[in-house]
Amino acid sequence: MAPTPSPQPPRTTPSAPPDGPATLSEAARDVAAEAARGAATAETERRLSTDVVKAAVAAGFARHLVPAAHGGDEGTFLELGRAVSAVGEGCAASAWCVSLAAHVGRMAAHLPEEGRREVWAEGPDAFLVAALTPLGTARPEPGGYRLSGTWPFVSAVDHADWALLAAHVQDDAGSPAEPRVLAVPRKSWHTTDTWHNVGMAATGSHTVTVTDLFVPAGRTVSREDLFTGRGAAAVAPRLAVPMQATTMMFAAPALGAAKGALAAWRQHAERKIRAAAGMPGPALPGMPSFNRISWDVTLTRSATEIDAAELLLERAARTVDEHGPGLNSPQTMGGWRDCAMATDLLVGVANRLFRGVGTTGQSSTSPVQRFWRDINSIAGHQALQVESAATAYAHQVLGW
Repeated sequence: MAPTPSPQPPRTTPSAPPDGPATLSEAARDVAAEAARGAATAETERRLSTDVVKAAVAAGFARHLVPAAHGGDEGTFLELGRAVSAVGEGCAASAWCVSLAAHVGRMAAHLPEEGRREVWAEGPDAFLVAALTPLGTARPEPGGYRLSGTWPFVSAVDHADWALLAAHVQDDAGSPAEPRVLAVPRKSWHTTDTWHNVGMAATGSHTVTVTDLFVPAGRTVSREDLFTGRGAAAVAPRLAVPMQATTMMFAAPALGAAKGALAAWRQHAERKIRAAAGMPGPALPGMPSFNRISWDVTLTRSATEIDAAELLLERAARTVDEHGPGLNSPQTMGGWRDCAMATDLLVGVANRLFRGVGTTGQSSTSPVQRFWRDINSIAGHQALQVESAATAYAHQVLGW
């Protein structure tokens, strides 16, 4: 399918900080309700509704990790994780998109002042997306770079004001240099409809194409400086943390989705248990009798594992908040380990609930099956692989 121009979306950025709930996680409840109402439609359309994005921006997600110097809240990772999880209870795809939008705000803080001023020229609520795998090429020119490339899997791109896109820098001889991340306004890219996944369908993670675009140097940053956190040290030291320390951005939506799945499973289980309690006489010969204990064990194990995952994710977030740029390597690797292991626990919860909900609970209209698909899809992200996190953690602990 040929690339199509990306129309300018309706402005979603409020002109002033919203009045209302005192914390982002409190405001997130309204976003969750809006997302839950439209979850089925969003899956069919393979994109979030504009109403959900507007609600998320009004709640303060986009500005949460924007430096105070640019009008943002410069908030905590713990508060953001709790808010993202709350949205995930209604719709995992919505939680994923608002989580990434918030965290990309922190990434944009690594740009030089010139670039930051452009990105947040209309306020700190610009909705940002990113593709950090360097799939483009950037050729140096006086004052900047000439960018071309194609980047797949850009979540919520239909609603974005700006995109941070990674590219390899090549000199006149074609020799590669250190990759850079370049900030591109919406009018300068094209979107191709390519997202047809069985899980997280509503994220609208389509493909972005940029062709022969000049990007001023002030709207670019070394990819290494972004990944290490060094680039944000001048404007927001507390946000200048390594990318590996922020893996909770991917795991928090799964936590909320698991809570949502358990709530939906519980409603179904309560109906089944009440119906079985009212059935007279023994089971028919050759037919299994109703086993209440299997429901009790499913509830208990799932609730416990969700709580355990939440404790791991909150510990990871607290560590980043408390230490900021002072994070050491053991803390960073430990946080990555916690996020990967928490997600692994949540996959187990999702699979158990889906298996135990029964045939009627596995219908295409059941939220249990939607959460099940979405959690398993989230767990496929490269940042949440237990093997990778385990290798990094073990090398840190053992020294080899």
